[in-house]
Amino acid sequence: MKAPAARPLTATPSAAAPADAGRRDFCGRASRLGAGLMLAMAVPAFGGRPAARASGGGPGAGAAGTAAPAELNAWLQIAPDDSITVIVDRSEMGQGVYTALPMLLAEGLEVDFTTIRIIAAPVGDAYVNVGNGGQITGTSNSVTDAWVRLRTAGAQARTLLIAAAAAKWRIAPERCRAQRARIENDRGLSFSYGQLALAAAKLPLPKDVKLKSPSQYTLIGTSPRRLDTPGKVDGSAEFGLDVKLPGMLYAAIAQCPVLGGRPRSVDSRTAQAMHGVRRVLEVPGGVVVVAEHFWQALKARDALEIVWEEGANGTLDNAAIRALLDHASATAGLVAKQAGDPGAVIKSAAKKFSAVYELPMLAHATMEPLNCTADVHADRCDLYVGTQVQQLAQTAAAEAAGVPAARVNVVTTLLGGGFGRRLEVDFIPAAVLASKALGFPVKLIWTREDDMTHDYYRPPVREAIDAVLDDRGKLLAWQLHITSPSITARFDPTNKDPFDSVIEYVQNYPYEVPNFGLSFTRREIGIDVGYLRSVSHAPNCFAVESSLDELATAAAKNPLDFRLELLAAKPRHRNVLELAAERSGWGRPRSDRHLGLAFMEGYTSLVAQVAEIGFNGGKLQVHKITCVVDCGQMVNPRIVESQIESGIVFGLSAALWGGITVVAGRVQETNFNSYRLLRANEMPEVEVVLVPSDAPPGGIGELAVGPVAPAICNALFTATGRRVRSLPLSAHGLV
Repeated sequence: MKAPAARPLTATPSAAAPADAGRRDFCGRASRLGAGLMLAMAVPAFGGRPAARASGGGPGAGAAGTAAPAELNAWLQIAPDDSITVIVDRSEMGQGVYTALPMLLAEGLEVDFTTIRIIAAPVGDAYVNVGNGGQITGTSNSVTDAWVRLRTAGAQARTLLIAAAAAKWRIAPERCRAQRARIENDRGLSFSYGQLALAAAKLPLPKDVKLKSPSQYTLIGTSPRRLDTPGKVDGSAEFGLDVKLPGMLYAAIAQCPVLGGRPRSVDSRTAQAMHGVRRVLEVPGGVVVVAEHFWQALKARDALEIVWEEGANGTLDNAAIRALLDHASATAGLVAKQAGDPGAVIKSAAKKFSAVYELPMLAHATMEPLNCTADVHADRCDLYVGTQVQQLAQTAAAEAAGVPAARVNVVTTLLGGGFGRRLEVDFIPAAVLASKALGFPVKLIWTREDDMTHDYYRPPVREAIDAVLDDRGKLLAWQLHITSPSITARFDPTNKDPFDSVIEYVQNYPYEVPNFGLSFTRREIGIDVGYLRSVSHAPNCFAVESSLDELATAAAKNPLDFRLELLAAKPRHRNVLELAAERSGWGRPRSDRHLGLAFMEGYTSLVAQVAEIGFNGGKLQVHKITCVVDCGQMVNPRIVESQIESGIVFGLSAALWGGITVVAGRVQETNFNSYRLLRANEMPEVEVVLVPSDAPPGGIGELAVGPVAPAICNALFTATGRRVRSLPLSAHGLV
């Protein structure tokens, strides 16, 4: 594909931006590469940080200066000075992978975990997450993906070191053991790992190694302090906004205030004459101003006189979006899953339950706005970026720079929040094109307002549920029809599979019902939508768990008992629900507090939440969230607990205030003053209960988001008899 060109500004609109590669494309590539990737043992020759640069975050910052490390596998380097570096192949955006993943490797390696250094993985086949279909950090499966392969990598490295020591001593490996980063023999002699690493790296990879049983773990299941914390405290950690290169320039971008619009004509004379301004360029997606400092670039950007071609979205607003979904919902859509004949049962029922639940668009609102630093040379490009998709970032930069993808070196910095926004690469080409045009490194920074008003928003969704109870109050039929734009279709327009990201949670509907139906009508709205933390789990869970409470009321049953009956054949699910009820004091009368319950199965984990609410001056106040989680075996329970707490905060912000308002194609929320997030003084008490389990690890990063809103709304109904079927609650005057 020919690279898009950056050029001195003209009034001619630029070509379309490079299209994102599809998620299904990744899946296809991963399947062709095969299972052999799982234990690939070579770091790609071109990758990692250029020699003059330090590590992309945390304890690995000094690793670049270590002399001649030996690469024992794709995730491990050991230097002669005994320093141990772990290459982490998932992006660290606060979720703890820079600690949890090294713990898996260290368990088999027998080292002091606190001495490990961390560097971010380059782009490479060894780092493909097969479950995601690419080198992607998402879907809450980083630990799930690494659970076997990193424990295996650690055990294999230990086996190689033992073999190297045994060869030096000319004894059988069985006479040696690994302990505290040394190999000791039965005569009391020992070598350090650094003394053995070069020899060990030359040995053939052992094909079969025995992994520890849970009873032998010394690290997994404990909660050592996070390895990335010291760098964040002392300022040495490198986020994208921290990147500094010699001679680096700064760039700001002007984008059409109407989503989907583009420049029709631009007068840049005033901007180009301003102090410090180096160049004004038209690029796909807008107009870039490059200057010696960011403030100069920003002020010059504001001085541009641009006439925008608004396009089809110039009259779009929330009412029009809702009308589009309402109208499209009348079509039959695509049947995604069915058991029995729910349509016939519902049609013939004398009395049925029907409800429509509506969820708005949401912004990602990451703490660190989008940014990218590019350093383009004649034959290569170095890219410093906080990204969740290293391969897509590499491809986007290669197309913009006009170099082969293999000549783009992606250095992944720490991410100041991702939540799915950094699964996109729309902010990368402009930085690359600017660097290519000027011949200097360029850091492009989006302001908070740029970020908020040009997001890939969570899709708005209409979820219509019909259900029938039998004469004993048991659920006989349950049917959900979802109408929404499709993220999946945006990434892969050729997809004909009934799977779609906006229905993925309900495909794991946990309750037993003889007649079940799930269908989906795709209705685009003219605005590109994207993956946001919990994707469909939060909107689907809101509809599912709200309807369960409404059906329990219709059946004259306690909401807890109603769910337990529907989970009679699932003891693990029942245990989570019953424990949540016990810990929250479910059923105990209170004069001024009211409880609501929600349950979810997602990311191969189970979660139940009980919201405890009250009223202060007539406004709803969330006093406590009790959250019980069964996520299988846990690598670091404190990180699990932190992620659950984080998900609850994310869910509270969305439930209480979250929503994007479009007027004449323009997003009205521009910063945290208008896009409200939960504040410290509004934080309820949170009790997290982690259920011990010997099941394989499940996901946690997105798990706790979904049940928050339905638990609160179910508590609201208990308190007032008022049923709220749309979010946020602020739109109803409740907060």
